[in-house]
Amino acid sequence: MIISENLLFSHGAELQNYNSGEFIFEEGSVPKYYFQIKSGTVKLSSFLEDGKEFIHGIPFDGHCVAETYLFNNKNYAVNAIAVTDCSVIKLEKKRLIELVLKHPELILNMYSYTADRMHYRYIVSAPFSFKDPLTKLHLIMNHVKAHFGFKEKFSFLIPYTRQQLASLTGLRIETVIRTIKKMEKQNLVKIDNSKIYI
Repeated sequence: MIISENLLFSHGAELQNYNSGEFIFEEGSVPKYYFQIKSGTVKLSSFLEDGKEFIHGIPFDGHCVAETYLFNNKNYAVNAIAVTDCSVIKLEKKRLIELVLKHPELILNMYSYTADRMHYRYIVSAPFSFKDPLTKLHLIMNHVKAHFGFKEKFSFLIPYTRQQLASLTGLRIETVIRTIKKMEKQNLVKIDNSKIYI
């Protein structure tokens, strides 16, 4: 977790539950709260003109969501939507600022988290320069596996659905399904009960 839950609650944070599919905030809205996920999974996404959804990230337990918006005067450029039923800790922006001024080490925690997320973005954005879907998917899967510290072959269960992989890479769902089958034939991934291991 980025900030201790006890510290957040002692400074006036509240716990709010969201159902799967429910918006935590919408693109264009004004940032008013610091959000930290207690349990569940959220997606940060944008809807494109053709109706397609592009997923920027899928934070889960312990992660904070779009916290950088609390330090500028811009409206959200993404949506935050509950993927599963979620419990999210909310702290008003003003109270968060007071909290980090009292505990400046929290800024380092938040900055370290942001740096990790930016590293992930750079890794994930690199595949967009590749036209080959297999290269795109393989790079993203390997990065996520490394992020969680797994090294052995087929030791890591990919935490994304095929649809989420499509949204993360900008590929069509049919292309993702075909490519994963191809990856299995090339012994790059293992499929067990439709779950993907790398």
